[in-house]
Amino acid sequence: MADVTSSRRSYVASKRLRAGVSKRWFYQWLSWLIPAVVVVLWEAAARAGLIAPQVLPAPSSVVETAWGLAKNGDLFVHLGVSLLRAATGFVIGGTAGLALGVIVGFSPLAQALFDRSIQMVRAIPFLAMLPLVIVWFGVGEVAKIFLVALAVLFPVYINTMLGIRQIDPKLMELAKVIGLDRAAIVRRIILPGAMPSILTGVRYALAHAWLALVIAETLATTKGIGFLAMDAREFLQTNVILLTMIIYAIIGVAADALVRALEGRFLSWHANYAKGEQP
Repeated sequence: MADVTSSRRSYVASKRLRAGVSKRWFYQWLSWLIPAVVVVLWEAAARAGLIAPQVLPAPSSVVETAWGLAKNGDLFVHLGVSLLRAATGFVIGGTAGLALGVIVGFSPLAQALFDRSIQMVRAIPFLAMLPLVIVWFGVGEVAKIFLVALAVLFPVYINTMLGIRQIDPKLMELAKVIGLDRAAIVRRIILPGAMPSILTGVRYALAHAWLALVIAETLATTKGIGFLAMDAREFLQTNVILLTMIIYAIIGVAADALVRALEGRFLSWHANYAKGEQP
């Protein structure tokens, strides 16, 4: 009788798991419904002449433009340069933001020394710093990478610091009671507890990185997706401009999906993330 009950429970649990997976896949497909409908209506309106090509070219025209640029290799050259700039700036800014966030999160003295200065710099409008950055670094690659790194630093720093500061004090007391040393407390309690906030900072930082890159690539340059858009603007090539916007959107979605995968990997202990219910 016990074996029958156990088998029945296993069957019910398995059925619920399959139902949950199917439901998640359904919602994943459903999330693409509105974008697909918008593209279809857009194409239909453009073909019917309701939208002028100079204002908003049809999606099929944008696809043809992408194919032409891909065939001659220009698209991959510009995309590769932009990705390299974004990745380099993200690594530099993310590393600095994470290090500062950990230091300030753990030490009230470090917070008193550094936090106010960092917040003052963060409050300066990004575009207001552009002339000074040009004076410091010129208009070369260093200036572009610096702008991306600066944009990435603040969201990673703030979320790392807050994640560490928001650890439940009762968990810290429990760790001391059971005899964990400081290294074990950091490894087993603080870092896992702060990880959701840190990864949220990474998600915001990725968005800021692309925003900074767009601004950076308006400086004197001959390569990059931003340059491609600026050059197309001069010749009123709206299909190329739309193509660059779509590329930014695709890269942003892909980067966000990567962070979601990291959330599933590092936050498997968390019930919501384990079930794939990331926000």
